Amino acid sequence: MPELVFFSGTMDCGKSTLALQIGHNRSARGLQGVIFTRDDRAGEGKLSSRLGLVTEAVEADEGMDVYAHLVDHVTRGGRADYVIVDEAQFLAPVQIDQLARIVDDLGLDVFAFGITTDFRTKLFPGSQRLIELADRVETLQVEALCWCGARATHNARTVGGEMVVEGAQVVVGDVNHQADEVGYEVLCRRHHQRRMTSATARAGALSPDVLPVTSG
Repeated sequence: MPELVFFSGTMDCGKSTLALQIGHNRSARGLQGVIFTRDDRAGEGKLSSRLGLVTEAVEADEGMDVYAHLVDHVTRGGRADYVIVDEAQFLAPVQIDQLARIVDDLGLDVFAFGITTDFRTKLFPGSQRLIELADRVETLQVEALCWCGARATHNARTVGGEMVVEGAQVVVGDVNHQADEVGYEVLCRRHHQRRMTSATARAGALSPDVLPVTSG
């Protein structure tokens, strides 16, 4: 039976790499898929991995009917044996409904990949709808690590190394960025709640206020 599967995890846990691997494995068996993405770090119409892999994709702009796009693709003679959606957290809930319709009406597997919660630990609307509708929700087993070495469970937005907790839900950035740019970092829950990033932890370790004091 075809399924809508949601692969979820924090940043840096290999979601896009797995999406590319699934596409590669199926193409090696002669299957052809349609890949959708939204706001990928490599630019419009790209699905990329931090390992350096990249492939072409359809940019699922706000307002796009992904079901109608796929029907039009097939009607024009295109082939679609499965669908991959990366950065699925950025899709609108109605677009997630359209993915479910692709499974139910067209009989195709849909593999969606995305982050569950934003930098404020709030559910992305697209991810929430996927959790509500998906046949399966798979948490990726490749663990991203906090700077302290613990399992990273939360995504933090940073500006100049400082964690911020206000602002628009969607601001495109990456874990690799210039010090004064908007970026992201994965943290364990303890350090996310303390707003302690790798940069602020390093600065604290170098501060004379926290150096041990000896007498004599």
